[in-house]
Amino acid sequence: MLDTLDAAAVRRWCAGGLAALKRHQAEIDELNVYPVPDGDTGTNLVLTLTSAQQALALDLDNSPEATQTGEQNTGPVPQSPHGRVLRLMARGALLGARGNSGVIVSQILRGLADALATSTAVRGRDLARALGTASTAAYAAVAVPVEGTVLTVAAAAAQAAVRLDSDDLGEVTRAAADAAADALARTPEQLPALARAGVVDAGGRGLCLLLDALVEVVTGAAPSRAAPTPPPPVPAPPVTAVRETGAETYAYEVQFLLDAEPAAVERMRAVLAGLGDSLVVVGDDAAPGAVTTWNVHVHVNDVGATVEAGVAAGRPYHITVVRFADQGSGVPVGEAAVAEPSRPQGRAAVVVAHGAGLAELLTAEGATVVRGNPSTLDLLSAIRSTGAAKVVVLPNDPNTQAVANAAAKEAYGHGVRVSVVPTRSPVQALAALAVRDPGRRFEDDVIAMAEAAGACRYGEVCYATREALTVAGRCQPGDVLALVEGEVHLIGSELVPTCAGLLDRMLGGGGELVTLLLGADAPAGLADSVRAHVSRRWPFVEVHDYPGGQPFYPLLVGIE
Repeated sequence: MLDTLDAAAVRRWCAGGLAALKRHQAEIDELNVYPVPDGDTGTNLVLTLTSAQQALALDLDNSPEATQTGEQNTGPVPQSPHGRVLRLMARGALLGARGNSGVIVSQILRGLADALATSTAVRGRDLARALGTASTAAYAAVAVPVEGTVLTVAAAAAQAAVRLDSDDLGEVTRAAADAAADALARTPEQLPALARAGVVDAGGRGLCLLLDALVEVVTGAAPSRAAPTPPPPVPAPPVTAVRETGAETYAYEVQFLLDAEPAAVERMRAVLAGLGDSLVVVGDDAAPGAVTTWNVHVHVNDVGATVEAGVAAGRPYHITVVRFADQGSGVPVGEAAVAEPSRPQGRAAVVVAHGAGLAELLTAEGATVVRGNPSTLDLLSAIRSTGAAKVVVLPNDPNTQAVANAAAKEAYGHGVRVSVVPTRSPVQALAALAVRDPGRRFEDDVIAMAEAAGACRYGEVCYATREALTVAGRCQPGDVLALVEGEVHLIGSELVPTCAGLLDRMLGGGGELVTLLLGADAPAGLADSVRAHVSRRWPFVEVHDYPGGQPFYPLLVGIE
């Protein structure tokens, strides 16, 4: 029997919890109750805890000294050894979280880590307080909390631990686990969908296994507990059943990791809340303005708009999309509407471009090109002219993105499904088109294109038209301005040296491939001069140049 929870015990708990989830993985998977499921909960929880376990296994700082004294801790607040291990476990779970339940469990672990970070010793009352923090964190992570789920089970465990009011760690862990099991058995009374299917909540079942594993670590004995036996199924009423984690009208589950600032994440959260349901956004602690990692989960119909919201907030990666119809027997609302025989077929890409050379390049990549500064009607006409049922639009300009979004909404009424990848420069469009693959599912293709565009950093060179104060200093009319992703980074008096300086600035952050697009007013020899400079300074970088013909910008640059 342990009197306190130390770092070694936390590691044993993670290993024991993962082993328990693996033993019961198939059982929990079978608790999914809808023909259009939210993935397989048992599998998702195993993958989530596997990531947590890997984070502990990869911890290079796991020396006996670090474990005993905590001297190797880093960060603004010194952490106890057990707090440090809990933090590693929670972050590993966050980065590997799968599905709605996986994300919530990762947040429960984070709540425990937050509450116990600086505790010198974890006794019963400390654990009770931490379980309360974990439950609060779990509820806060869900846009619309639903009772009868893992949230209810977590809350019951915390409440029982607090009520016991004891420093006996074994008694507190047993009370929490027993209360969780009782709450799990009652979930069908709280959620009609569970009662109709005759099952208990799958995520709650997984949390109960984790709490039982903690009891075994603390007391040395596993609880004697039979698998939950919910009441028999209740016949469904003559109305459409409501899904446990959202409405059946949403066809896709989208999940990704995101590096972004908290303020940007809040804006993204508002956008995603308008696109679908089952929205869960969780992340590491971050100071205002600091970039940190978030795990985003949502059910939607418009995958492209979801990815766009992530790109607008920061850097999304490890993007996964599950089409519910591929997992069950039903066809979700929204998907069937696109697949009607009378609708257009196939897929296409529509790209906005300025310049004859750019139009030729993009057309060669199989895209339909819209010239100039298009209206919503211009883009809608181009979308419909493709004859395709699924179209990707690349606006290549922040000012055109809103127009593209409006055209996408209008196109839906004509039976065309449109995803807007928020490219801000033609070089990003070229990167996106280069990875397009008609053999992939449309949703996967949109994700691949968005990731390729996001990985392409862009720059541009132009002449100042008036005096202004920029990030790089004050400029005068006629000065040469070098911009990186919309911000002035260099001010020069001559074109070629400024272009060379821009390449140095951008390649200093890494890059293997440079794309140069020469503008309509680019002087003869500009491409050769820039190529020669890159060859001297960056000999292992590949350079391609093309006549873009774009106005106002003698040079556009893409770095991949």
